[in-house]
Amino acid sequence: MEFLDQMGNRVHLDHIPRRIISLVPSITELLFDLGLDQEVAGVTRQCILPENKAGSKPKIGDVKDFDFMVIDSLRPDLIIGNKEENYKEGIVKLQEKYPVWMSDITTLVDALEMIRSVGGLVGRPGEAGALAMEISTGLNSLDLRPRVKAAYLIWNDPCMAAGGRTFINEMLERCGLDNVFADRDRYPVIPVKDLAAAEVILLSSEPWSFSAAEKRVFRREFPDKNVLDVDGLMFSWYGSRLRFSAEYFIDLHRRCLQDRK
Repeated sequence: MEFLDQMGNRVHLDHIPRRIISLVPSITELLFDLGLDQEVAGVTRQCILPENKAGSKPKIGDVKDFDFMVIDSLRPDLIIGNKEENYKEGIVKLQEKYPVWMSDITTLVDALEMIRSVGGLVGRPGEAGALAMEISTGLNSLDLRPRVKAAYLIWNDPCMAAGGRTFINEMLERCGLDNVFADRDRYPVIPVKDLAAAEVILLSSEPWSFSAAEKRVFRREFPDKNVLDVDGLMFSWYGSRLRFSAEYFIDLHRRCLQDRK
């Protein structure tokens, strides 16, 4: 069997994979939700969900620092990675020995394609197709208004935001929010003063965990703005978790309007 991944690589499989390593937290969750509890052979330390399943799997290092000895010991017949979340040198080394299917996701269309493709790779095309349809129906039905100008922060010291050409940016659009940094590429470092352009400042739960003291600083600096905590997984995890995003976005948009200054 031959498959084309989202980076244009051809991936050859002799059979439906029985020993899969996931290098991506959101794809790990997807694999378990497709019923592949036994087939998932190893995951990264960042692959924490579902906790009762991912927690017991062997850890192959971090998303940007693989333990190749552990990977070799697990004898994978498929490895699934991501262009942004993993590191090129490690992926290239794995591709020399194993079938590695790479995802590359910046839009909802990319995410739905990934879900369907992974379903085909692992012998769960029906389940993956139904999941993709559920997600597509939920998110494509959203038309949240009025629009609200928002800044989505992913890091502090330095202050970093989600910009254009990111999956987060598209999810903000679905949430009825206009990203004030959409004209800046990827994840720019921004001067704090530039947050003045937003009506709402969103503090993501990951990858940076904003402390109570840091939140107070933002609220003191911008007393006329909404400063809201948001679940980063709903904006950045592009696997099966997207089933819950539409409902979450409706509630978040309501919060933005209720507390709008």
